[in-house]
Amino acid sequence: MNSNKPLDLSAKVPPIKPSKLLSNSRRIEMFTYMLQAREFDLAMQRLNRQGRAFGGVYSQTGNEASSVGSAYALGDKDVLFPMHRNIGGHFVFKQDLNTLMLAFLAREGSLMRGTDGTGHYADVKKRIYGNVSHLGAMIPVAAGFVLASKMRGESVVSMTYIGDGGAQTGEFHEGVNFASVQKLPLILIIENNQYAYSSPNSVEFACVKLSDRALGYGCFGVTIDGTDVELVYETCFKAAERARKGEGPSLIESITMRMRGHAEHDDFSYVSREELEYWKKRDPIDRYQKYLLTKKVLSLDEITSIRTKLIDDIRSAIDYAVDLPFPSGEEGFKNVFID
Repeated sequence: MNSNKPLDLSAKVPPIKPSKLLSNSRRIEMFTYMLQAREFDLAMQRLNRQGRAFGGVYSQTGNEASSVGSAYALGDKDVLFPMHRNIGGHFVFKQDLNTLMLAFLAREGSLMRGTDGTGHYADVKKRIYGNVSHLGAMIPVAAGFVLASKMRGESVVSMTYIGDGGAQTGEFHEGVNFASVQKLPLILIIENNQYAYSSPNSVEFACVKLSDRALGYGCFGVTIDGTDVELVYETCFKAAERARKGEGPSLIESITMRMRGHAEHDDFSYVSREELEYWKKRDPIDRYQKYLLTKKVLSLDEITSIRTKLIDDIRSAIDYAVDLPFPSGEEGFKNVFID
């Protein structure tokens, strides 16, 4: 799969590549997390239009397989450094809806004390360390976490993400190079969703695949279909196995598409209808739902029931958050100045 060549818009949608590592019960769980991420996304879009969501609202539609499949491959002691399009990973790591909604609506009692919206938070108990606004900076932090763990004799894998645009930053090179030299148990997912804001891949990098860079760093690298959740899961599971054996980091390029603008303020007019139609046919949830129905893992009635419950839970979380006050102005000064 080449990431820096024009799409063949006539190409057929490939079949799901089933993983022998997954039972049907785990398939259902993974699909549920994907649905939960999609419904949360739709709710945030509505809240943004109502003026209730604070900070940018960054759609993850089209990214669910990449987010959920990767995080689902990690173990109980591993750590997640998600990006703003990886809310699915938060759910995999058992983050509850009320906590997320407090953060996104900047209400009193949120993990960021209402001083920020979106996923800019850390929940140490859940082993989630939210995205840094300067996106490339997450890679050295994720590498540093497992360096410290390794020095303590702990077996911990860290996973973080970067976009195709963020993969052109200096921190990307420094972090991956350091992790490779030190053989750190780091998994870096490059979520190549075709555009760095409005800049297409063709003006971002010259290599054929972003995973080709792994050869220069001396680590494992691969480019995969990021709309196939079972392929994403198996690729990341094997990367975690290599990491635990001391074989160093993995650079995994996940080819996908964000089906909305960079954030909700972006009208997405720079993407052609033909390209959007190509990716719409590869919607990760639609693809996986069709697979699960064909294999009789789930029925349509069961899927409807799952989705209905998820929507009800999200509505309850919104009601919980909007009834709470905004934090006092003094909260904005905490942890900023030292007496």
